[in-house]
Amino acid sequence: MTARKKPIDRSKVHTVPARRRHSKVAVAQEAVPHQPGGSFNDFVANLPDVLGARDYREVVAAWEKAWSGNKTVLWGLGAHLIKVGLAPVVVDLMERGAISAIFMNGAGCVHDLELAMMGRTSEEVGAALDDGSFGMAKETGARLNEAINAGAAAGLGMGEAIGRAIADGNDRHKERSVLACAARLGIPATVHVAIGSDIHHMHPSADGASLGATSYRDFEILASVVAGLDRGVVFNVGSAVILPEVFLKALSLARNLGNPVRRITAVNLDFIRHYRPQMNVVDRPTRLGGKGYSIVGQHELLVPLLSAGVVEAQAARKTKKARKPKVGAK
Repeated sequence: MTARKKPIDRSKVHTVPARRRHSKVAVAQEAVPHQPGGSFNDFVANLPDVLGARDYREVVAAWEKAWSGNKTVLWGLGAHLIKVGLAPVVVDLMERGAISAIFMNGAGCVHDLELAMMGRTSEEVGAALDDGSFGMAKETGARLNEAINAGAAAGLGMGEAIGRAIADGNDRHKERSVLACAARLGIPATVHVAIGSDIHHMHPSADGASLGATSYRDFEILASVVAGLDRGVVFNVGSAVILPEVFLKALSLARNLGNPVRRITAVNLDFIRHYRPQMNVVDRPTRLGGKGYSIVGQHELLVPLLSAGVVEAQAARKTKKARKPKVGAK
């Protein structure tokens, strides 16, 4: 039999003074309780200066700096962002000039159109799949495919083609459409599809050549936007696969053609961490400079919080600039 091990002798443990040890958190970084009647800026200032709250402040600061400096702010939108009621927030940011370009997956244009057209979207997939009616909404398929087919004939990208169709139409809720707003403001808005992944691809009016031509044109437009992303900010909000993959290729193409896209602030927002957004948006694109952030939480909370933060930061900058005395003024 082997001898039983004796308990380790802790009598000779070497200790160090606590005050000389490095500590990652101090009381100066702690949160301040919110007081009734406090402003949004008070709320942000009172957040703890650690982890996610620190990342939040840094992302807002980087975004506001890019906005004020007329640098590119590119937002990637998964369809879920539109589906959970955040299109008006994105539209407001575009109208303020806080977003200079957007790119989305194919499902994004489905929800964007339906909300503009009917004021509602998102069907019960399971029940509709049972009887084969899932994705068979007549007007949705017809209007999207009509816009895409016309866009292909005119040499447009998918985003612009659908955006123009909504903006020029009589839909009751078109003012909250992300794509219509982009078309109205002349902001690049691109749609990146996987053939067969979106409901209108099943309809008889769908044309594979048109889908491919318009979405490929949008890839070229996106690459042109990414070519000017140095010192800018890119957001990926809720796309786990398509947009991270497309963005990575657009970045590689832009750099291959000699564009110095190095210092990027890259931000991924989602309620869980996925491999491709972390690698293809946050980590790999920022190897040459800039910084990547992954902020975890619900879109319907994170997007309004970030939006309010950057709008307030921009307003504070303008107020400070207005109060600054002019050189030579008495």
